[in-house]
Amino acid sequence: MHAKLRFSYGTMGSGKSLELLTTAYNFETKNIPFAIIKSSVDTRDGGKIMSRIGDGVSRECILINQEINLYDFYIQNLKTKNIQWLFIDEAQFLTEEQIDQLSDIVDYENVDVWCFGLRTDFKTHLFPGAKRLFEIADKIKQIKSACGCGRKNIVNAKFTKDGKLAIGGAQVDIGGDEKYSAICRKCYKEKMKEYEKES
Repeated sequence: MHAKLRFSYGTMGSGKSLELLTTAYNFETKNIPFAIIKSSVDTRDGGKIMSRIGDGVSRECILINQEINLYDFYIQNLKTKNIQWLFIDEAQFLTEEQIDQLSDIVDYENVDVWCFGLRTDFKTHLFPGAKRLFEIADKIKQIKSACGCGRKNIVNAKFTKDGKLAIGGAQVDIGGDEKYSAICRKCYKEKMKEYEKES
């Protein structure tokens, strides 16, 4: 069997981390060797993957910054452990070069790599890591969630402390439920109209 590069994406709160944690648990019960890596750009939980769903299930992970060559890291630190799967959380924060390095792990080491992350930022623009995954991943899966109006969530909208839409600032602005809310495209457009009227 040939290994594959996979990307499971969804909005914030869609259960991406829970799917990663559930899969890791299942692999552990079957003695399938794996490692979990997370971008250190996400500073919320340190060296852990945490799910906001349920009782905050968590698992230790390896933190990786954007300067690390992931193929070299695998060769130097994980190859001797006979790792068969690599799980990557917050994959949107990896560089395009790091996504290519993950594809090298798949193609040259025959290790399956499964990335989890956001597709777009709060301005509805693709993150570099997500963009590259859409370009080269073997399998892409959307983890769906519903907006309050019943439509599918598309946008990771950012809000001010008083509940108004925030549209300025850097692409990466780490936060959770206190700052972001996933909504559908139509609701986002309506929030944009409200913002423009008040501006």
